[in-house]
Amino acid sequence: MADILLIEDDVAIRTALTRGLRELGHAVASSPTALDGLRLAVQDRPDLIVLDLGLPDLDGGELLRMLRAVSAVPVIVATARDGDAEMVPVLDAGADDYVVKPFSAAQLDARVRAVLRRAGGTQPEPLRVGELRVDPRARTATLGGAALDLTPREFDVLHYLAARPGEVVTKRQLLTEVWQLPYGGADKTVDVHLSWLRRKLGETAAEPRYLHTVRGVGVKLVEPS
Repeated sequence: MADILLIEDDVAIRTALTRGLRELGHAVASSPTALDGLRLAVQDRPDLIVLDLGLPDLDGGELLRMLRAVSAVPVIVATARDGDAEMVPVLDAGADDYVVKPFSAAQLDARVRAVLRRAGGTQPEPLRVGELRVDPRARTATLGGAALDLTPREFDVLHYLAARPGEVVTKRQLLTEVWQLPYGGADKTVDVHLSWLRRKLGETAAEPRYLHTVRGVGVKLVEPS
């Protein structure tokens, strides 16, 4: 199963593909516009994006270039345009594959699986720091075997830190790598999410176990001594 974002403005096509892909076991979110699709891509971090080129607010090729500026997520372009003059530029811009309309959900599913095999290589292994276990594939985290109820962004922060145990990570790094935002004035966002994470890990800034603040530098995730 993959988390797929479908960016397609045609209601009938979007509905049919969403239903078909879900029946094949995928989780599917969809958007009818380029800008809303970009927001969902950054916010939800899908495993793969299916992108129509003929969008009402922005050409899909331009959206692809915007996506590539902030993400390496695999992208399959779905379009009625089948000439080299149309397809070569989007492949050069970073598309991983393309399908020409009309096509079935089963055909798209085969393309999705092929692209994810090429992009994924070996599947990422769960990360362990003390009794904390973070599974990037399932996007779940447990502490002492008990599931942690994390928001998507809290999971992203925890995963980023767990992949770098003992390393001091700055707020600038978290904003640019997790939020994919430029640094400046948004550090309170990081503070708030770290505070929520500490609460869910059963600790406080004054009495830390896993999350330790390095004053004036950043934060690190360590195994409790």
